Amino acid sequence: MFCYQCEQTTRASTGNGCHEVKGVCGKDETTADLQDLMIYGLQGIAQYAKRLRQFGENPSEADDFMLYALFTTLTNVNFNASRFVQLIKETAVWRDRLKAQYEALAEQQGVAAEALTGPGQWRPASTLAGLMIQAQEAAAINLELQQVGEDIIGLRAMLLYGIKGAAAYAYHALMLGYRDDDIGAGFEEALDFLATHPGDADQLLDWSMRIGQLNYKVMAMLDAANTGSFGAQQINTVNLAQVKGKAILVSGHDLHDLAQLLEQTQGLGINIYTHGEMLPAHAYPKLKAYPHLVGNYGTAWQNQHQDFTQFPGPILMTSNCLVEPSPAYRQRIFTAGPVGWPGVRHIVGGDFAPVIEAALALPGFSEDAPEQLITVGFGRDTVMGVADKVIDAVKAGAIQHFFLIGGCDGAAPGRNYFTEVAEQAPDETVILTLGCGKYRFNSHDFGDIGGIPRLLDMGQCNDAYSAIQVASALAKAFDCGVNDLPLSLMISWFEQKAVAVLLTLLSLGIRGIRLGPTLPAFLTPALLAKLGEAFDLKATGTAAQDIQDAMKKAA
Repeated sequence: MFCYQCEQTTRASTGNGCHEVKGVCGKDETTADLQDLMIYGLQGIAQYAKRLRQFGENPSEADDFMLYALFTTLTNVNFNASRFVQLIKETAVWRDRLKAQYEALAEQQGVAAEALTGPGQWRPASTLAGLMIQAQEAAAINLELQQVGEDIIGLRAMLLYGIKGAAAYAYHALMLGYRDDDIGAGFEEALDFLATHPGDADQLLDWSMRIGQLNYKVMAMLDAANTGSFGAQQINTVNLAQVKGKAILVSGHDLHDLAQLLEQTQGLGINIYTHGEMLPAHAYPKLKAYPHLVGNYGTAWQNQHQDFTQFPGPILMTSNCLVEPSPAYRQRIFTAGPVGWPGVRHIVGGDFAPVIEAALALPGFSEDAPEQLITVGFGRDTVMGVADKVIDAVKAGAIQHFFLIGGCDGAAPGRNYFTEVAEQAPDETVILTLGCGKYRFNSHDFGDIGGIPRLLDMGQCNDAYSAIQVASALAKAFDCGVNDLPLSLMISWFEQKAVAVLLTLLSLGIRGIRLGPTLPAFLTPALLAKLGEAFDLKATGTAAQDIQDAMKKAA
């Protein structure tokens, strides 16, 4: 086992990763190696899918499978080794199906079919022990380290992790019925490229930027899927306190699962609460129209042991950010979609009857608690609706700077930096936030500037697209580039969705991003220097110094 795809990996600051029998996230060696092997198999699917497109074929079903399979390998998503054994078998079936189709079309058109090697010809072993050997020989993330060096391995990893993050966003859109053939082709091309074991640093960096551009299209598609399905975000107050009655807690990111659960629980006397990255659901008009979506319970993903233990009903985990369930709630947590944990009940086909039955059997909350309200809903449409007011405030000097504090939360030391930035930011500044990092300060009262709230919650991590659109609109209004705006980006990275968003920002030419609390372990000193030179990417420092530097820029 070797894994360094997330921020909680051991010894991240020294460039090492989790290579013991179990990672910090709880993923064991068997699961980790099987995930790597499945990625290797997906490259084989991509090889043939890409070549099928040369004959005018559109392997969209295979693309859908790849999105799902890639999503299962993200940090804190699926820990079930037996599920990956099955997925590896399915991967080989898909690959062989596309291979046969490709070779048949090539023969029909009198074209010599390419004789693909590596993933294109690989056969999964028939035993678990055999699969584990294959993983070490063909699929380990640090394969060929001695031959190509840590910089190339790091660049390959950055590209792969960007692909994984973008695939997760695309999967969310797919669940709402949104897909794009060009995006599917982009994933195929990137995985086909990785199948060649590329060793050119400039080429790998270029492909990482291409994935950044691909993810920009994916986030635009997901934005269209969310707003097209549930309406544009609107300002709304959310109750953080318990409400008397039966209860279900929904965590993760998948709005489609939440919508299905809300529909299936209508009129049953069950209150639905969001948790973690589900908080922005309360801003979508078609979701908040359900009266039994009563509030948000708990905070960010890393606190779920405490939050889930205290919650008196079942919990539904819809996507990434699962932590090993403790005995206190293991019997009342359910997974859906790509999520999985050995022994935990999994919902298939969107039928949440088992969750509903559990909610009716469990006590729920015995009494109301005093209301505790926060405000959400400052998505692109909301902010752009008052753009003239914002622009006038900037021109008048009432707003001197914007701080975008975005990304994931986590348990590692150093994340108090983002709270300190928010708390120490001058009164003449506005704080934009997205992702679950907001939980560190979103209940604070930051006041307003001429009626404009100083804290604007723009939504989930995928709503980085909204933030980019707002920044672009402001730059257009001020007739300047985004890098010339009085705007500073402090990004708290954690896992592969954050890597995908970072690559998107870099691919758009955004400079001066501060990344923390620790830098990705796959960014070697040489790679960091390269990105620093090209994009002025920096590690977070102290909140006070970084704010001071930002305000100098504003002046």
